[in-house]
Amino acid sequence: MRRENQSSVSEFLLLGLPIQPEEQGMYYALFLAMYLTTVLGNLLIILLIRLDSRLHTPMYFFLSHLALTDICFSSVTAPKMLMNMLTQTQSISYAGCISQAYFFILFGALDSFLLTSMAYDRYVAICHPLHYTTMMRQSLCFLLVVVSWVLSSAIALVHTLLLTRIMRRENQSSVSEFLLLGLPIQPEEQGMYYALFLAMYLTTVLGNLLIILLIRLDSRLHTPMYFFLSHLALTDICFSSVTAPKMLMNMLTQTQFISYAGCISQAYFSILFGSLDSFLLTSMAYDRYVAICHPLHYTTMMRQSLCFLLVVVSWVLSSAIALVHTLLLARLSFLRGNTLPHFFCDLSALLKLSSSDTTINQLVILIVGVVGITLPFMCILVSYGHIGASVLRRPSIKGICKALSTCGSHLSVVSLYYGAIIALYFFPSSNSNKDKNVIVSVLYTLVTPMVNPFIYSLRNRDMKGALGNILRRAAFSG
Repeated sequence: MRRENQSSVSEFLLLGLPIQPEEQGMYYALFLAMYLTTVLGNLLIILLIRLDSRLHTPMYFFLSHLALTDICFSSVTAPKMLMNMLTQTQSISYAGCISQAYFFILFGALDSFLLTSMAYDRYVAICHPLHYTTMMRQSLCFLLVVVSWVLSSAIALVHTLLLTRIMRRENQSSVSEFLLLGLPIQPEEQGMYYALFLAMYLTTVLGNLLIILLIRLDSRLHTPMYFFLSHLALTDICFSSVTAPKMLMNMLTQTQFISYAGCISQAYFSILFGSLDSFLLTSMAYDRYVAICHPLHYTTMMRQSLCFLLVVVSWVLSSAIALVHTLLLARLSFLRGNTLPHFFCDLSALLKLSSSDTTINQLVILIVGVVGITLPFMCILVSYGHIGASVLRRPSIKGICKALSTCGSHLSVVSLYYGAIIALYFFPSSNSNKDKNVIVSVLYTLVTPMVNPFIYSLRNRDMKGALGNILRRAAFSG
């Protein structure tokens, strides 16, 4: 339970708009009409752009994202305001207020970045019309949108974390930094392990960048499977970059401190990219299911709009999961100490260190774990169950070999990822043996992202062919 001297409000009172009570009905109807017009109008824009192939251009690509952002932006404030006007209640919970502030900043910043991207698109179209198709290629447009999302999420997260800190009263004592004990290795072995982990991190970054580059440069790899793989490679780079650089810096400088804001941010992004990995692997499993069980309908079922929707939904769900955990984590006090027996700010380690009641946090971990880990894992098992049944209905050596070549790489990655999670969370170690948790965490934050490029490049004929073409092209041009 919270200590008695930890005073904090549980809800806020929104005074609303400066209008007279007798005018409430008129303004309610006006704002409801405006909100519905916003939602339906922007949905119509998105629908038209998706259905008309003539609108599949960079300008309308950005416009569809801007329309989606405008729907979300207005939905952050309008429904609550309308509900308050209708029910004559003006209160909003603490969590609701913080969440509203986060998403308001997120979509406001996203609007700004998307408008900037559209301005650049118009500049290229007018000032460099002959080079428009090469300059505004699909990969650049997609990169601009992803960067806009990442920057907006980071801006919103920073503001939200600072806001939650300000809302704490001065008599709610809490640490300003944490001490990361790091890996359970001897001081004389630091140099060897530093070189090892540095090599692993560089291999992860360069290997996954190579996968992204090959997929972007080889038109034969512009298929749904490699579309998801490029996103998985980008996620693996980000996932390992959340923990590895700080760990390597600590090993190099012999300092083990991390600021409170840095710790909470590290927890946020580790949850974000960990969840994103799970959802992307599930999307890839569905793609493999369609490819093997419904090969004649593959192009119609795995159309570009569906693939894009699956990635966007993965990002949104992962951001929401990370935000929920981070907001609940930011509410906790750490009066027992600031020493974390880990090499990064792991959520479970922080909850064990907290002096507050973590019942709600544990409950949310259970509920969100079902949504973010268990359900995707079950979907993957169901997909491969259907694939196995489809292959066994018409058993042949050729069919089995084709299924293995199609699914082997994905199955290997799934086994590594979920195997580490099962070992860490379903078979937790005792308090006296915390080293196991740290070692398993190294496996899924550093080893798995490093191994993925090797799995897909060594077991995949198309990737090896694309790499060979790039090397021959480079040798010819040289």
